[in-house]
Amino acid sequence: MAIEIKAPTFPESVADGTVATWHKKPGDAVKRDDLIVDIETDKVVLEVLATADGVLGAIVKNEGDTVLSDEVLGSIEAGGVAAAAPAAAAAPAAASVAADAGEDDPIAAPAARKLAEENGIDLASVAGTGKGGRITKEDIVAAVAAKKSAPAAAPAAKPAAAPVVAAGDRTEKRVPMTRVRATVAKRLVEAQSNMAMLTTFNEVDMTEVMALRSKYKDLFEKSHNGVRLGFMSFFVKAATEALKRFPAVNASIDGSDIVYHGYADVGVAVSSDRGLVVPVLRNAEQMSLAEIENGIATFGKKARDGKLSIDEMTGGTFTITNGGTFGSMMSTPIVNPPQAAILGMHNIIQRPMAINGQVVIRPMMYLALSYDHRLIDGKEAVTFLVTIKNLLEDPARLLLDI
Repeated sequence: MAIEIKAPTFPESVADGTVATWHKKPGDAVKRDDLIVDIETDKVVLEVLATADGVLGAIVKNEGDTVLSDEVLGSIEAGGVAAAAPAAAAAPAAASVAADAGEDDPIAAPAARKLAEENGIDLASVAGTGKGGRITKEDIVAAVAAKKSAPAAAPAAKPAAAPVVAAGDRTEKRVPMTRVRATVAKRLVEAQSNMAMLTTFNEVDMTEVMALRSKYKDLFEKSHNGVRLGFMSFFVKAATEALKRFPAVNASIDGSDIVYHGYADVGVAVSSDRGLVVPVLRNAEQMSLAEIENGIATFGKKARDGKLSIDEMTGGTFTITNGGTFGSMMSTPIVNPPQAAILGMHNIIQRPMAINGQVVIRPMMYLALSYDHRLIDGKEAVTFLVTIKNLLEDPARLLLDI
């Protein structure tokens, strides 16, 4: 019995997706809940799992094809454990190779397998850099280059059918832009084209926050089941307090209307292999430092594993990004529409400061607030950033609400 493999049901904010990777080939045995295919949307990569045991049948949508919500991608022949056998009659050469392969046969993309065969590369000797250890075409190109640069062995039985450029030559590689990267590029250009965006700067003395963290980080971790105390939770807490005082910074423009949000859904930029993603802490104004840190840690792990859901990345009324983790000292972050502002954190640098007539060394961080000038006045933006600065330089204000 053939069981249809369908694309996930996309939310209203996602129009369609692209078939990124088929992890099984027609005739491969599959088990229930095995990963069959990845669907890339504008926001995340969605995994499609097998719904029954059997054998992968016909593939309807190939890699690179666009798919709609619930569209058929292929089929599974339920219970067809031996269904792969007919393939041997159609392609004897391929069958003999498959017969020699055991369960440890490396997973490789079709293009990588073909290139490996043409250049006499043993797939078992190649370390895959793709998702789940999958061997990509680039891995084979690197293996061929390494083989050519190694001392010459016995002459090959026959020359390679397709020449591969050796390492060190002036090479170029053209790859299609991922949907996530294309969407980010489009939204950034739209933001700069459609928004009156300005950036205001300030600096914050991190002495008190660093001292507080140093004093209580061990007790904090022990009291909150291993949750570590970082700097981001202080910034989220200070930002949500400032958003209460300056509601326009937490608002958005919808046509000719201004929408004021009675909650603070704070997006926290997280780096992943697929680029920068911004999961959202819902109702961050009600969260404790421990809840904020736990939420950020969970998002970070999901981003690295490619497990973030569309709902976790949708919405948001304000965003915080931390370029300081990569060593950035100063930047002008771009607002994520329809939000009205974004806060940029940067590297903490020990700098000489004049304090009460004395020159002292303090850990200083530059802050940047980019904002939509159509909605937020300059005075409001500057005062908002100064409020965050004051709350961080005297963290007791966060507890006393002053």
